[in-house]
Amino acid sequence: MLRKPKKSWNPSIWASWKPFGIGEQYPNNYWEVFRAVLENADNLPYAWEILNKGVCDGCALGTTGMKDWTVDGIHVCNVRLRLLRLNTMPALDPKLLADVSQLQKKSGAELQSMGRLPYPMKRDRTELGFTRISWDEALDLIAKRIQASTPDRLGFYFTSRGTVNETYYTTQKAVRAMGTNNLDNAARICHSPSTNALKSTIGVAATTCSYKDWIGTDLLVFIGSNVANNQPVTVKYLHWAKKAGTKIVVINTYREPGMERYWVPSIPESALFGTKFAEDFFLVNIGGDMAFLNGTMKHAIANGWVDESFIKNYTTNFAELKAFLDTQSWEELEQISGATRDSMYAFAKMVGEANKAVFVWSMGITQHECGEDNVRAIINLALTKGFVGREGCGLMPIRGHSGVQGGAEMGCYATTFPGGKPITPENAASLGTLWGFEVPTTKGLIASEMIDAAAEGNLDVLFSVGGNFLEVLPEPDYVERALKRVPLRVHMDIVVSKQMLLESVETVVILPATTRYEIPGGVTETNTERRVIFSPEIPGSRIGEARPEWEVFLELARRVRPDLAEKLDFENTSAMRQEIARLIPQYAGIQHLKEAGDQFQYGGAHLCFGWDFPTPDRKARFSVLSPQERHLPEGYFWVTTRRGKQFNSMVQERKDAITGAVRSAVLMNALDAEKLGLQDGDAVMLKNDIGEFRGQVYIAPVTPRNLQIHWPEGNVLLDKSKRSPEVGIPDYNAIVRLEKVLR
Repeated sequence: MLRKPKKSWNPSIWASWKPFGIGEQYPNNYWEVFRAVLENADNLPYAWEILNKGVCDGCALGTTGMKDWTVDGIHVCNVRLRLLRLNTMPALDPKLLADVSQLQKKSGAELQSMGRLPYPMKRDRTELGFTRISWDEALDLIAKRIQASTPDRLGFYFTSRGTVNETYYTTQKAVRAMGTNNLDNAARICHSPSTNALKSTIGVAATTCSYKDWIGTDLLVFIGSNVANNQPVTVKYLHWAKKAGTKIVVINTYREPGMERYWVPSIPESALFGTKFAEDFFLVNIGGDMAFLNGTMKHAIANGWVDESFIKNYTTNFAELKAFLDTQSWEELEQISGATRDSMYAFAKMVGEANKAVFVWSMGITQHECGEDNVRAIINLALTKGFVGREGCGLMPIRGHSGVQGGAEMGCYATTFPGGKPITPENAASLGTLWGFEVPTTKGLIASEMIDAAAEGNLDVLFSVGGNFLEVLPEPDYVERALKRVPLRVHMDIVVSKQMLLESVETVVILPATTRYEIPGGVTETNTERRVIFSPEIPGSRIGEARPEWEVFLELARRVRPDLAEKLDFENTSAMRQEIARLIPQYAGIQHLKEAGDQFQYGGAHLCFGWDFPTPDRKARFSVLSPQERHLPEGYFWVTTRRGKQFNSMVQERKDAITGAVRSAVLMNALDAEKLGLQDGDAVMLKNDIGEFRGQVYIAPVTPRNLQIHWPEGNVLLDKSKRSPEVGIPDYNAIVRLEKVLR
């Protein structure tokens, strides 16, 4: 049994004795509520219904209305409040798009604030802007271009913000009916390394535990993850975890202030005095996580802090891992990790003394050339103590977007079919039998490969549902040139994005989409803990001719393949859920979700329960991992990209309320600044062979010789060719020179 939180107030976990943290740097969540009221004043009843009845379209916690299944109380965070306006705003004036030259100077936030897209629109290369067209004209144009092309020269991309299981499933079916597997979604550039690593080691491809396991476990470890910024509702879980005696530890390059302490607005004790979260921070180099974890295991083995019985009976390959660790010197591990042998010992002792532990990680682990092996290093450490398949234990790649977990599981992926089945002729034939048409048998282009194909003139049609390649991928100038070379680009979204405004060699089409709350019959999403949740349609105003993405894709596929018209039709979203349940075993039960609050957790509270691993030999597998030796030339720095006050690439504020850093900040260690004669606010230039970034010094507790800058602004320094070997996730890190800019 997990320890229960103590209800009495406990000053030992308070962040400050100053009431409401007066003078401290942290978000004013009460102001966020007031701001949301003002911003949505013209549609307040509808906004309230969305908050009260809809499943959150922000991060993947998946609150239904303002409640969840982890702790009691009302849950609403500033991420959700900031996204609310996208669902309530009126339509934009189409005349604004008649000349895009002025719009191209606006920021993404300014474009979004213009209003919702109301009608299909088209812009040919010779035209200054967009003109309104009918849906029939738009779909006929797109269908004819697809028919005139070949499957290998088509690309389809789907973002995760608000996208639901029914949309993912139906659109991937439609795309495959059109003859291609060139379809990908946002899961590719966030947790695809986690999926591969988990599947190859323990036989499952998702979070193994539940949020409830955070509260009362012995040890809760966050690695390359900043939930206070990206999943704010979880700070409530962290408060109750501390009240239950859970030790919280962070391994990161930066001592994230929000992971150190936070004022949780809905808990009186925390709202008044704040809560101290992390008891220990272990600062490592960018890319040094694997070496740090190898050193941790080296100490654990030497001191007998491993579960020999579990290792013997339920795992394989431990002897090989131990033999390899014996060959790694402490000097090598310290040099690569940026941490000391003593700090690795301290962490190993914590893990060794814990009977239960949960490991949580995010983009700081996955978005590397070695992303898959970074995840395997975490799995290795968890397996030394059997921290999986039981209460209070687990491996959690926490999701930052509400639809991303279901995206890959629905098969909206270039490299797998629905249910995560690999793309093989056998699986394609089986799927084709169920669907009644031939399914392509070869792997498709992943997101970054679509851009490469476009750059080489090998893509005739690019259809992007949401998303913004221009701001999320490395080397934005290269991406811009590539997008401009595509003869037909189609952008389906609810608001204007910067990539829509780029000209094409021939034609750009914009299609207006509905939000999840506007889809008749309601929809579902899958959250981080594998909970499939029903989100009902919310009655209210509707925008122009906006249509659900799934409806548009089915109609498009019927125009491209009229011979398959009868096989590409669903009466409603309920019929989609019926088919999903038949096709994807773990989603059996989705067909019963019909009302607000309906949900189920596929696989139960814990995957691999009782240490029953769904691998060929029913055992978990240790991985022998060799951290890449890296030497940083004198005068150079490692730099990584971070998130601030934003959601995905949607920047919401110039200044991050948690850190106090502005968008152009270059987070730097005080010792490095002193050596270079730099002070807070000094203008600096970061340079490498890819590009330049101009910013201001922001002294912060980061590992020496490491820098952090905001994403997507920092993408100008990233090398597009650096991708992980298994899933092709871009590496969002670089090596740079730093120069002081003289005023």
